[in-house]
Amino acid sequence: MPEGDLQVSDDEKLWIARARQGDDDAFAQLVEIYQRPVLNVCYRMLGDPAEAEDAAQETFIRAYTRIDSYDPSRKFSSWLLAIASHYCIDKLRRRRFALVSWDDLPPWRWLPDSDPQPEEMALQHETQRHVQELLNKLPPDYKAAVILRYWYELSYEEIAEALDSTLPAIKSRLFRARQMMAKAATQAETMPTHNQPVFANGVEAL
Repeated sequence: MPEGDLQVSDDEKLWIARARQGDDDAFAQLVEIYQRPVLNVCYRMLGDPAEAEDAAQETFIRAYTRIDSYDPSRKFSSWLLAIASHYCIDKLRRRRFALVSWDDLPPWRWLPDSDPQPEEMALQHETQRHVQELLNKLPPDYKAAVILRYWYELSYEEIAEALDSTLPAIKSRLFRARQMMAKAATQAETMPTHNQPVFANGVEAL
């Protein structure tokens, strides 16, 4: 299942309802379903497998203790990702910066679709390293918005809800994040000149 396609089945709706009534077995089913996307977003944010596992565990502990506050009209996956994002943002703010591994990320959209040649693979690896450096320059809340948008494909509305923000603020945050990354790339002359980075020109209209 793609990261951005976290659909809720009828069984899950039933488990959510039972979990809100205190059914521990039902909540365990939800953990089984959502542990991978929660772990992934924690790993994207924190860049360390051990920290990501701890953060994912803390996310489900917080979800369990706050299940009564869950609004059934809201996507359960968005609610969980919001808890995970806030926890990771707090951790990033405490340590001021973090490295994110890009090894398991989907291919960058500005790179060729065909199988790369060895020299192209070397260029892609170097490009990814530079993009990692650029992303790590973003404030934690900007970083969270970028990850939720471009890897989990949450809508602007869902990101605003997840990060306790407003729709205009999220659009502005994403626009400014792309500007910051593009400016830093230009100043450092890190990006390849023959392929424009996705964050320089934007992947979609705001």
